[in-house]
Amino acid sequence: MAYKIPGCCLGCDSCRTHCPTGAIKVEGGEEYWIDPSLCNNCEGYYPEPQCLAFCPIECPVPSEPKKGRYKADARPITSPNLFANGKNNPFASAMVIWELCNLLAQRQSLPWKVDEVGAPYYEREVNGGRGAIAYRITDSIANDTPPLSGEKAVLEIESLDIRAACMHLIYAAHATALEKPWEQEFLISDRQIEEYLGLEKRKDLSKSFKLSLIRELAEQPCLITGAIDWPQQGKINGFSTSPNHLWHLVEIQYHFQADELGCKHLIGLTFKVRAGIWAQYFLNKQACKEQTAFYQYGVLPKSLLTNVMSIWQQHEGAARMMLWLLFKTKMGKEQRITVPTLMRIAYGEEKVALASQKREERKRLLRAFESDLECLHNHGLKPVFDPVTYPPEIQPLWAKLGDIPEDGDDALDFWINDANNDTRITDAGPRGKWNLLMNARISWFEIPPDWEYAGEGEKKKRTATCKKTKSKERSVLLAEQIMAARKNQGISQRELAKLTGKSQSWVRDLEKGRLSAKFEDQMLLRKVLGLA
Repeated sequence: MAYKIPGCCLGCDSCRTHCPTGAIKVEGGEEYWIDPSLCNNCEGYYPEPQCLAFCPIECPVPSEPKKGRYKADARPITSPNLFANGKNNPFASAMVIWELCNLLAQRQSLPWKVDEVGAPYYEREVNGGRGAIAYRITDSIANDTPPLSGEKAVLEIESLDIRAACMHLIYAAHATALEKPWEQEFLISDRQIEEYLGLEKRKDLSKSFKLSLIRELAEQPCLITGAIDWPQQGKINGFSTSPNHLWHLVEIQYHFQADELGCKHLIGLTFKVRAGIWAQYFLNKQACKEQTAFYQYGVLPKSLLTNVMSIWQQHEGAARMMLWLLFKTKMGKEQRITVPTLMRIAYGEEKVALASQKREERKRLLRAFESDLECLHNHGLKPVFDPVTYPPEIQPLWAKLGDIPEDGDDALDFWINDANNDTRITDAGPRGKWNLLMNARISWFEIPPDWEYAGEGEKKKRTATCKKTKSKERSVLLAEQIMAARKNQGISQRELAKLTGKSQSWVRDLEKGRLSAKFEDQMLLRKVLGLA
C-alpha cells in the first residue's frame, strides 16, 4: 500500500531523506508528495514505513484510489497532435533512428560487445565497415552521464521495454515538424501519448498506473547515447560525433490535484524533448538543399503503435519484426528477406544457433515463428512466400488454409483436388524442414494502405509518370474478365497463383473484386491468361 502526504505537512524533509525508494518528491521547493509508482510501504527494506516513523506529527496516511473525475487543469500548450489524417505521420527514419528502434525492441538479443573498461556497446557498421554507429546505455537522462558497465549495465539493458520503441518513434515523428530539431524542443502531454498508444481505451488500468508507465517509456529512449562515425557519401562530407544522448528529456512537468485532505494526486505529465546532435546531420532540411547533410524521413502508421502495444506480450517476436519492417519497407516494398534474418530479428542470434543444435528448441522456435508470421498477416503485413525456396510443403498451415475458396462449391472442389494430390495441405512438414527454412526467402511483405504516404514530391512524380504512360495503358481488367479467362484456360486459382508468382488468396481477392491489380500485375495476368 502506498502512502500520501496531506496538506498539514511541516516540510521538515525528514521523510524524504529516509525514504529507501526515493518516492518522496518536493514540488516547487516546499510542497511534498509521494510518487505512488515508487512507494511500496518500505516492503523489503524496513518493517514499517519510514516516512511515518520519522515524521514528527505522523503526517503520511495510507493512499486510496481517487474517487470521482479528474478536474481539468491548466497545462502548457503542447506541440500539435500527430496523425492529422488519422492514419500516419512523417517521422525521422535515418539509420541512427532505425538502430535505436532495434536496440529498444531487441535489447539483450543483439550482439553486444564490451570495451576496455567493461562497458557494453552495440555497434552498427556503415558502408561495409567504413563507418559505424556505437550505442551505449546510461542510467540517467542528464547530459554528460557516463555509460554503465558490468552487471549494472546488463541489468539496465534487460529492463528496457519494447514499448519504449513506440515512444522513440513518436519522438521521431515530432522532430520532423521542426526546422532545427537539434535546437528546438517539442512538448508532449500524457493525454497525447495515451491516444497515440491506444491507452485511453484501457479502462482496466488506473490513472496512476498509466502515468507511471508513460513516464517510464518516455525516459528509456533518452537513456541511450550514440557515437557516430559517418563516411563521405557523394558530395556530403564524412563526420564524427562524440557519445551524445539521442533524445534529450529536457524537463518533465508534473500536474497535481489536491483532495479534501490537501494530499496531492498526480493527474498529468508534460514532457519537453529535444533531438540529439544526430538531427543536424540526418534531419536538416536547409543543409540537405545545400547538399551538406541528409534529410531522411519515412511514414509512421498510427496502427503500428497500437498493434505493438497490443501484441508485445503474446507475440514479442512479431512486434520486433513489425518494428524492423517499418524501416525495411522504406527501401522498397518488394524486398527479399531470408527466414534466418527474420528469426534473428525476432528471437536473437543465440536462440537461432541453439535451435540449430537441439531438436526440442528447434520445434519450439518453429512454432513461435509460424505463429508470429500469422500475427503479422492478421495485422496487415502479409508475407508473400518465394515459390522456389519457400514452397507450400514447408509453409505454415494457416497460410495454406488461406487458399481455401469462400464459395461452397469451389471449396468442395478444392478439397477433392487436395485429396487426390500426393501431398495434402494437412500433411506434417517434411523431414529436414528446418534446413529447408534456413535457405528459404520471403519475396516481400504486402503492407497495409496506411503504411504508404504520398508526399508532394511523390504525387508530382506519379502525375508525370501517368501522363507519359497514359497512351500505353490498356483498359483495367475486371474481376469477371479474370475469372472467365481463368476458367476458359481450364486452370484453378492455385495454378494461376503459381504462374504469376502470387498467392491464391491474391487471385481470389481479384476475382471477388476486393482487390485491384497494379498495372504491371495486369500485364502479367494478360500474358498468362492469353489476353495480351
